[in-house]
Amino acid sequence: MAFTLQIGEPAPDFSLPGVDGKTYSLDDFANAKVLVVFFTCNHCPYVVGSEERIGKLHDAYHPKGVDWVGINSNETDNHPTDDVAHMKRRAAEVGIRYPYLRDESQDAARAYGALRTPHFFVFDADRKLRYTGRLDDNPRDASKAAAHELADALEALLAGDGPAVPVTNPIGCNVKWKGKEEHWMPPEACDLV
Repeated sequence: MAFTLQIGEPAPDFSLPGVDGKTYSLDDFANAKVLVVFFTCNHCPYVVGSEERIGKLHDAYHPKGVDWVGINSNETDNHPTDDVAHMKRRAAEVGIRYPYLRDESQDAARAYGALRTPHFFVFDADRKLRYTGRLDDNPRDASKAAAHELADALEALLAGDGPAVPVTNPIGCNVKWKGKEEHWMPPEACDLV
C-alpha cells in the first residue's frame, strides 16, 4: 500500500488549530473550486526559499476560488522552532494569508502521506486529489526554476482540465517524525515517481 495519497483519492478530513486561534476542518473550505493542502514548517531552507512564491500564488489564485491550507506536522522535541509560538511569529514575519495549522499528533501528515516540506496536495471541487508533489523544480531559488508544476496544475483545474503532470516528487526537508531519526522516511515512501 502506498504511503502517499494517490491521484483520485479523497481529501482526508482534519481538525487542527490555526495560528489565528481557530480550529479548521475540510468543511471550512467547502466553497473552494480548488483546495491546496500543503505540509510546511518554519525553518526548512526549501520552505523559506518558497515562501514568497507561495504567497504570490495564493494572491493570484485565491480570488479565482483556490483556497490554501498550510500544515506544520514536524515534531518539536528536536525541532522546537516548529511549535505554535514560533509558527505564530513566522506567520506574522512572512505575512501568511492562509490558515497555518499545527498537526501535533502528526495524524494529518500520515493521512496525506506527507514526505517533505513543502509537499503540496491539490484537490478539485469534489475534493479528489488531482496533483501532488513540488511547487516547482527549484524551491530554494526562484530565478533558477524552469518547471512550475503547481501553478500549471492550478491553471489546468480552473480551466476544467486535468494537470498534464499530476505527480512530481516533492523537493525539501523530510517531515520530522516523532520517535524517528532526523532523516527517517517511511520505507514505502518511494512510491511517487
